[in-house]
Parts: sequence; structure tokens; C-alpha cells
Amino acid sequence: MQSNLVDFIQVLRTHEVRISPAETLDAVDVTKSLGYADRNLLRDGLAMTLAKTPEEEVIFLHCFDRYFQQDLADFSMSDSSLPEQEADTSAPQDTAEQAAEFADAQVTALQLAAEDSATLQSLLKTPLMQSLVSNDRTELTMAMNQAAEKVGLQDIEMFTQKGQFTRRILDAMGEEHIRNTVIELEQQESPALPVLQRYRDTLREQVRDYVEREYLLHAEGKNRQFMDEILSKTRLNNIEHLYLHKVHELIRKMAKKLASRHSRRRKLLKRGRLDMAKTIRKGIPHDGIMFNTYWRQTRKEKPQILAVCDVSGSVAAYSKFLLLFLYSLQDILPKVRSFAFSSHLGEVSDYFSDYPVEKAIELVNWKYGGATDYGSSLLDFANLALDDINSNTTVIILGDARNNNGDPKLDIMQSVYQRARQVIWLNPESRRAWGTGDSEMLRYQSACHFSAECNNLKQLERIVDQLLKSSR
Repeated sequence: MQSNLVDFIQVLRTHEVRISPAETLDAVDVTKSLGYADRNLLRDGLAMTLAKTPEEEVIFLHCFDRYFQQDLADFSMSDSSLPEQEADTSAPQDTAEQAAEFADAQVTALQLAAEDSATLQSLLKTPLMQSLVSNDRTELTMAMNQAAEKVGLQDIEMFTQKGQFTRRILDAMGEEHIRNTVIELEQQESPALPVLQRYRDTLREQVRDYVEREYLLHAEGKNRQFMDEILSKTRLNNIEHLYLHKVHELIRKMAKKLASRHSRRRKLLKRGRLDMAKTIRKGIPHDGIMFNTYWRQTRKEKPQILAVCDVSGSVAAYSKFLLLFLYSLQDILPKVRSFAFSSHLGEVSDYFSDYPVEKAIELVNWKYGGATDYGSSLLDFANLALDDINSNTTVIILGDARNNNGDPKLDIMQSVYQRARQVIWLNPESRRAWGTGDSEMLRYQSACHFSAECNNLKQLERIVDQLLKSSR
């Protein structure tokens, strides 16, 4: 049961419930104290130990009910196995009696056929066949669970593996003996052949259903993680519209992870609002006497970020996701000012305060999209924001630096470089294309503290992570 608990915790992790090794040990202690006899008591105890937010509690309860499912597999003959003249009745009691009589007749037919077949006689003595004949649901379910554990069903990841694991479980349960006997009875044209085929088909159906349930439980979270990994490494302009909502969810997930990693540590002072909870807690070792007091007042120095995004046709998709990423980190970087440009530049921060972020990005692309002129746009940027740039300012520029052979206004970039704490240029083009054709990237690179190729979410996450580290 302890191994089952560890496997259950792994299922929770694939469903994005955060569980540390220490919490795993706590869960083991809880199960030792509560036992497995009372399902509801165990569920509530583990929920208090492992679920730390209302969202995680919902996921926990859903996974618990599916993992510790109490229903036993039913290996009895279904109504479809009955002859039509016997199955066609409106009285449930009569149907049950007919089903019992039919099952007894099946067993009798097998026993009579076994007198002429040593293979069938040997099969009827096996534990699997005896459990099938008597419909011992508990024994059959335990055998199926043990076979699944033996073949590693908990490692299933892809839907294409369902058939493989079904066959492995059947072989581990001894279904091969039934299969060989069916072949022999076919050759002998035995009247017991349909009977044995029904038992075989019932066993296969129950194992297939079991594998399907386990696939949905174990592979659901793994498939989501696999899909997230693929999307995070795909060029943003290649992602189909069908997956955009998944990309938005992935961005929020990445932003939440970075927020938890880079949340500012509070510097406590000796004045302000009393932190009564911490003061009382720290007094517990002294019999409740509050020798020390703790205060809530904090001091925060918030950096300023200026995001300058090229929203011309070739770069618009990348700018959209950068802005979405930055505005998902409002709690960490509240001073984000956004600028968009193609032939001219304007500040678009108000769009994000007046509209939802997706709608704001759509309006920005509509207003500022067009042909690219970096020189004119940098001149607009200098008029709007150059005086606000100081040693606490980070300027992020996202664009391909293709200026249609116009004046790049490199002197303005040099002024920004000298005033800012850091200037970061993210270029969605491959480094091999920098400086080719009308690209001014190599010249602009001399006025940047950091420049990098950035065309997928994984690269964007890594760069924003480094940005947050340097801003602390």
C-alpha cells in the first residue's frame, strides 16, 4: 500500500500539484496513523497534507476518487450473452434467474467437454478459469491489479500503448492458456467452443476497460506536460490558431512559476504594523511569552521596465507573446511601460489598463502595424521616454532590426544604452540572419547589454528569468 501511495503522489505531480519529498513522508505518516479501512477518513487526511490551495484540493479529490476506485470488475456473462429467446423479458427478476441458469449451463457444457479434452480439463483447474467460472470479482480484480503492477501500467504515456499493455496484462494473468485451448476446441469443433470464447471475450473486455481508466488517470497529466513542452519549443509564428488558448495557459503557468521563484524577500523593520501571528508563534518555545516582536512593514524598490515591441507583420506574433508574458508578471514587475511601433511609435500602456490583455494586444497590432522604420520609431521613443530612463530602468526591445535600408538612428540607441541599467534586444530571427540584407542588428547590438535569439516560449522564459534575477 505504501508503493500505491507513492504512485498516487506521482499522479498528483503530473496533474501539477506541488508535493515535496518532506510532504511525501508526511503523507506516509498520515496513512500509518489513519489506515486504509475508512476511505473517507484517509481522503480527508491526505487532502489536508498534500493540497495547499483550493485549486489543488479540487485536483486531489478528482484524482483520489479515480485512483482509489472501489468498484470491482464484473466478469459475469452480460445480457447479450444470453440466447435471444431467454434474454427478451421485461421482468428483472426473471432475467437474473435466466442468467444464473444460463451460467450453470455454460459450466456444465465445459465440464462435459473436458472429459474429451485434456487441455480443457487442465484449463478448468487454473485459478484464473476457476475465478471466471465462479465470477469471483474480488480475486479477478486483485489478479488484474497485480498483473498491471507487474507490467508497469503506471508508466503508460501514449494512447498507442493501450493495446500493448492490455496484451501484457492478459499474458501476466494467464490468458494465453485460454487462447490455446480455444484454438484446440476450434480444431475439434467442440460444442463448448462458444462458451469458452465468451469467457475469453469477457476477460479481455474487462482488462481493456481497466487499461483505459488507468490511461486516463496516469497519462492525462503526462500528455499535458508533453504538449506544453512541444509548444514551449515551437516557433511562435508557427503555432496554429487552434493551440493559442493552450499557449496562453502555458504563459500564465510560466509566469506563475517565475513569480513564485522571484517574489521579493521582505525586509522587516522595527516599526510599522505588528505581525501578531508571527510574534505569537515565535513565543511558543517561551511558554507564550512574547520576548520578541515582529513587524509587517516592508521596503520595496520596484524596477521599471520599458518594453518596446515591433508589431509589423513579420514580428507581431512574437511581440504579442512577450507583452502577454510581461503583463502576467504584474505582481513582480508592476512598473511596465509598453511601446509599440512599425513606421511610428506610441506608448500603449493605457490599453492594458483599460482592456483585458488579449484585447489590448489586438488593438495595439491594429493601430501600430505596418511597414517598419526603426529610425523614426526610435526618435519617437526618445521624445516620449528618454528622460524617464535611469539606472533603475531595463529596456527590452523585441524586433528583427530590419529597417528597409533607412537611417537606423544609432545615436539614440547609444543614449538609451548610457542611461539605462540594461538594454536587452530579443530578435526572433536566427543569429545567422543578423546583419544580412536590410538587417541592422549587428550595429544595434553594439548599443545593447544583452542580445539573444528569441522565437519560442522556452527561450523567452529563460530570458525573463535572467531579467528577474538581475532586477532583484
